[in-house]
Amino acid sequence: MKQLGLILLTLITATAGCASSGQYGATEALSLDRVVLYRNGIGYFERRGEVDGDILRIRCRKDQVNDILKSITVVDRSTGQAQSVSMPLDPQNWANAALSALKPGQGNLAGILDSLRGTWVTLKTAKKSVKGRILMVESIAGKKGATEQRISVVDDDLVQVVTLSKVTDVRFEDGELAMQLNRSLDATSAEGIFQQVMIEVRLAGSSSHDLQINYVVAAPIWKPTYRVVLPEKSGDALLQAWAVVDNVSGEDWKDVRMSLTSGTPIAFRFDLHTPRNVGRKDLSRFGAGRTAKVAHGEVSIGDLLSGHGKGGLGSKGMGIGGGGRADAAIARVRKKRSRNTRGRPAAAPPAPLLEDAEAEDGFMADELARSVKAKTKAAQVSGLTRYDLQGRVTVPDGTSTMVAILNNQVKAEQAFLFRPGGAGVGYERNPYRVVRFTNNSPFVLETGPISIYSGGSFVGEGIAKTIAAGARTTIPFSVEQEIHVTSHAGWGTGDTRLVKMKGGVMTVERWQQYTTNWKVQAPKSDKKTKVLIRHTRRGNRFTLKDKIEGLEEVAGAWLVPVYVEPGKTEAKIKLIEQSPRRTTVSIWDNSASQLLSTFIKAKNVDEATLNKLKPIIAKREEIATIDREVANLKKQQRELDQRANQTRQNLEALKKDKAAGKLRARLSKRLDGFTKDGDKLGRRVVELTSQRLERKIEIDELVDGLSFQTK
Repeated sequence: MKQLGLILLTLITATAGCASSGQYGATEALSLDRVVLYRNGIGYFERRGEVDGDILRIRCRKDQVNDILKSITVVDRSTGQAQSVSMPLDPQNWANAALSALKPGQGNLAGILDSLRGTWVTLKTAKKSVKGRILMVESIAGKKGATEQRISVVDDDLVQVVTLSKVTDVRFEDGELAMQLNRSLDATSAEGIFQQVMIEVRLAGSSSHDLQINYVVAAPIWKPTYRVVLPEKSGDALLQAWAVVDNVSGEDWKDVRMSLTSGTPIAFRFDLHTPRNVGRKDLSRFGAGRTAKVAHGEVSIGDLLSGHGKGGLGSKGMGIGGGGRADAAIARVRKKRSRNTRGRPAAAPPAPLLEDAEAEDGFMADELARSVKAKTKAAQVSGLTRYDLQGRVTVPDGTSTMVAILNNQVKAEQAFLFRPGGAGVGYERNPYRVVRFTNNSPFVLETGPISIYSGGSFVGEGIAKTIAAGARTTIPFSVEQEIHVTSHAGWGTGDTRLVKMKGGVMTVERWQQYTTNWKVQAPKSDKKTKVLIRHTRRGNRFTLKDKIEGLEEVAGAWLVPVYVEPGKTEAKIKLIEQSPRRTTVSIWDNSASQLLSTFIKAKNVDEATLNKLKPIIAKREEIATIDREVANLKKQQRELDQRANQTRQNLEALKKDKAAGKLRARLSKRLDGFTKDGDKLGRRVVELTSQRLERKIEIDELVDGLSFQTK
C-alpha cells in the first residue's frame, strides 16, 4: 500500500449568469460536498448545487489554475450527461516580450516600450500629455556627445516625438496588457499566487442545471497519529488512530463527506493555462510559380472497426465498527473489577495490565475507548485503499483538525529489542523496551507517531513505518538500562559436500560460516525475560544453519528471541550463518581420496553409485600408498647421492697420498655399496611407477562414463 493525501482547493467559489469576467460576486450555488485527502501533495474536491444560466464562473487561486484545467469534470445530474467545458485563455500580447527585455540586473524603460510597438499609451511630461500607439524608440546623439532616447507615437495621421528623459508617467491604455504584465511580474517575483483568477465553464442545454464538479489541486498532506494503551502481558491492547487534516482553503468545510486514501497515485504539474506556439518552417517560396493538378477523391472500402472498452474502478467495501471488540473488553473489565472488589477493600494494581490499568489520577482503557467513536469503511480502488469516514465532518478554515479513524482492540505484548549499536550514545549495550502488536484492521496504517500509555499514564512514544493490514509491528518507546547485550563473532568453514561427479572431476560444495555468539544479562526475576535481537544478515546468500524457534524475518535482518529463564541472570544463543561455495577437484588431486571417503560415509548418493565409487576409492588409496612409498624411496636416493658424491670427493683428494692406500680402498668399497643401494632403489621406483600407471589406467576405465549428482 502506498500513501494518502488531501484535497484542498483554496479560495474557490462559483457564480452563474452573464456577468462580465471582471466580476467576482461569489454565491453558495455550488456547495462543497466531498473531500478526499491524499498523502502525495494533492487533493480531490466535489461540489454540487443548482445553477441558472449557461455560464458557470469559478474563481480560484492563480497557482491552482493548471491543476483545475487538468482535472476538472462537470456533470449535469438532472440529465445524466456530461457538459462541455470551455474557458477563455489569456489573450496573446506582448507582455512576455516586454518582460524579456527587463531581466533582473539589466534592461531599461526604452527597451520595454520598444518591445511594445503598436500598443496605446499616454506619455506625460512636465508640459503636456501625448497619446498614441508606440511607433518606435530610437537613440540619437544629443548635446555634448550624449545619447538620448526618443519615442515616437502615432494617432491616426499624427506622429509625435517625445524625449524619453522628459517623460514622467507612462499609462497603458490596454487594460488587458497591464493585467498581463502584472501577472507575469507576480510569477517572476513568486508573489501573487493567492490572487484569484476567473474560469468560465460554458453549459449546454437548459437554463437550469443540477451540477456536480470534481477537480484535483495541490494540497497539504494529511498526517496520522496513534495511541496505544498497553497490557503488561500478552493480551488485548487499545489501538487508536487519528488523522490530522489542514484546511487552508479559505472556506469552511461544513458537513462534508471525507475520505483518506492510502497509496501513491501519480500526480504532477503541467502548464495548460499559458498559450504555447510551435515554430514552423517557412516554405512560402517553395510553391511560387507552380500550379497543382486537381485530383479526384477516392473512397477506401473496408470494415469500420469501433471498440468499446469495458472497465472501471472496482471497489470492495469492508465495514469497521468502533464499538464491537472494545465494548466486549469494557464489559470484561467491569466484571473483573466488580469481582475483585466485592467484600474487601480495593487493592492497588500490581502491574499496568489492560484489565487493571487504573492508576491514581490516570485513566482506564475502557474510558479512553468510550471517548472515541471511530467508524470507517475501507474500500480497494485501483490499487489504493480509501478510508471513508461514516458521517459528515466539519473542518473550519485555517485549522488543523483531528478525526478518529480507528478504535480497535489488538493482541499485543511488551518485550525488549536490541539493535546493533544499542539504544544510542551512552546506551550501546542496552535494548529498547518495545510494544508489539498486529494490525487487525483492513487499514494500512501510514507512517506516524505513536504515543504509548500504560498504568493510566504516558510511558513513551515511537514512530511507525507503514503497517500493512494483518502485519505485525514492533515499536520501541523507551530504553531499558538494566539489561545488557554483548556479542563476539568470527569466520569459519563448515561441512563439505559432493554435489556431482563427471569424467573424474568432482564438484564440491564447501560452506563458509559466520558464527555470532550473543549474550544477554538481565536482573533476576521470577518471570521469563524476552529480548529480541535484531541480527543483521551477512547477505542474501547466507542462511541460518540451525532452526531457531520464534525467529522472525524483517528487512535485511532477523529478530532472534533470547529468553532469560526465571531466577537466572544470563542467557546465550549462537547463530551460524552459512553460504555455499562450489569448487572443482580432480580425482587425481591429493585430497580426492579423503573427500571420496567422507562422501561414502555421508551416504548422500544411491547404493548403485556407492558400489561404483568403492573400487575407485580402493584403487585411489593404492595409488596414494604407492605415491608415499615412491616419495620415500626418492628421498633415500637423494641421500645416497649426496653421500656418494662426498665419497668421490674424498677419493679424489687421496690420489696423490701414497700412504693412504688402505683408506682409499675402504672408501672405494663404500662407494660401490652406495651404487648398489642406489640401483636397488631405482629399480623399486620403476616397479612402483609401473604399478601406479596400471592403477591409473584401471581408475580411468572405472570413471569413464561415470556421472552422478547427489541428493
